[in-house]
Amino acid sequence: MSPARVRRTLRRLAYEVVERNRGIDSIELFGIRESGVPLARTLATEVNAIEDTNLSAHELDVTPFRDDRPDLDPPEMPPHDLDATDRDVVLVDDVLFTGRTARAALDAVLQYGRPHSIQLVVLIDRGHREYPIQPDCTGRLLQTKHREEVVVDTDGDFAVYLED
Repeated sequence: MSPARVRRTLRRLAYEVVERNRGIDSIELFGIRESGVPLARTLATEVNAIEDTNLSAHELDVTPFRDDRPDLDPPEMPPHDLDATDRDVVLVDDVLFTGRTARAALDAVLQYGRPHSIQLVVLIDRGHREYPIQPDCTGRLLQTKHREEVVVDTDGDFAVYLED
């Protein structure tokens, strides 16, 4: 996907988030670290342009919650006072593949309280799930082979590449 197409897709996703939540009054936006953070920040900018507000994106580190990393120490509480209790949490990530990162993100979000709802927004959904996780908003469904890799370039202008 070209940078222009990615920008159009992020704008469409911003409209979907606003419509799905009937505005943004109750939204907390989290970008899954690493590549989800710049996408979440851009999505927040697009939402702010639509709604004339000041929504910001929070960074969410899911590494300690990964079930495929048993060697890691137990997670610590987040360093800031963000409270997601009774809020509509929107998780943003670049690529949804097996669902392991999204599952870890669900656990990570619960450190911030008990949200009213948790939604998943992804730029690319490539299938091959290992967990029963589905995105609420998808930029593009991209059928891939298991060995292929989807690369989202988040330096400068966004672009998406498929590598074999």
